Amino acid sequence: MKILQLCRKFPYPLKDGEAIAVSYLAKAYKKLGHELTLLSFNTIKTYFDTQQLPASFDHYTSIHTVYLDNRVKPIAAFFNLFSADSYFITRFINSEFKNKLKEVLIASDFDIVQLEGINLAPYIPIIREFSTAKVVMRSHNVEFEIWERVAATTSFPLKRWYLNYLVQQFKAYEIAQFNSYDFLLAMSQRDLDYFRQLGLSTAAMVAPIGLDLANYNASPTATMPPYSISFIGSLDWMPNQDGLKWFLDQVWPVVHQSFPSLNFHIAGRNTPDWVFARAGNGVVVHGEVPDATRFIQQHPISIVPLFSGSGMRVKILECMALGRVVLTTPLGVEGIAASPNENILIGTTADQFCQLLKECLAQPKEMKIIAAKAQAFIIANYDNISIGETITKRLSNLI
Repeated sequence: MKILQLCRKFPYPLKDGEAIAVSYLAKAYKKLGHELTLLSFNTIKTYFDTQQLPASFDHYTSIHTVYLDNRVKPIAAFFNLFSADSYFITRFINSEFKNKLKEVLIASDFDIVQLEGINLAPYIPIIREFSTAKVVMRSHNVEFEIWERVAATTSFPLKRWYLNYLVQQFKAYEIAQFNSYDFLLAMSQRDLDYFRQLGLSTAAMVAPIGLDLANYNASPTATMPPYSISFIGSLDWMPNQDGLKWFLDQVWPVVHQSFPSLNFHIAGRNTPDWVFARAGNGVVVHGEVPDATRFIQQHPISIVPLFSGSGMRVKILECMALGRVVLTTPLGVEGIAASPNENILIGTTADQFCQLLKECLAQPKEMKIIAAKAQAFIIANYDNISIGETITKRLSNLI
């Protein structure tokens, strides 16, 4: 098949869940014999100089990018109050991208155009006009639901009101687009069931994120003292900030008192000043690290305290693949069919997090067993080639 992949941000470097999800599926497509073209926004927030791409980024026959300044602009955000259009969507509407898409579609006969996220839905009419390709939406999250949860946890009344207003616009748009696709790929059964409940009637399947397992090897540090705890994630994403603050405020002081020599290491892109200010008392703040895999391998326990968000958490998959013990919330493990206390630890309250961490640190043999089972679970269920084969069989039937 000839596949055109549209992305809302350039899928390299592999430092966030979306880039990993996009790139590993594209690599699987290539290994399975399909021909890929990439058309991507290169946004001001995550800009990457494509001249610096490594030789290993070779899964696309051709790559096209369009620069986009999609920062939230106060004036535009204010006037959006008087518009029926979703501000989350209009920030991605760009005439240069439209023209480049037309050019790419006219130049080649694609079988599939795969949209990596709802923000690219405004370009479906152009695809229909200039191509006979089937339109596949890959939904990385229930996008509006992320912002519903963020709004619900926002304490400032005016900000909460504005976020709720934006969410309603966004939700209406996402639902209205459901049946404009020929096929939908959902990250989890839970997401797909929710889409169906909201009115999705088009063909769809669950297609979780797959990892290139050759890049993930467990390290013996998972079972060797001195033990340490880590957090890694994009710290310009509000759910990550909220979860980290909760952990620092309500969990870490109790755990550190019981284990005064224990260190908590924090890493993440765009780390805000307030996180750096929390360094000390066993908290070590690294900012953005050059090698996320190496960082994860240095610390046997990884925490993912999430209370808002949607989709799958790639960092949980990566940490488990590297043989780490992962402690997360029920929301954090959504879409991942892991088994509590067998290959992952799950807590809801601060007291539960404290207790699980204390038990984990006091029982190194049990920690070693959980780490080994975590890696085996990922190998059995989240290989990108196996997932790619399942997807392409359905897409082949579609065309």
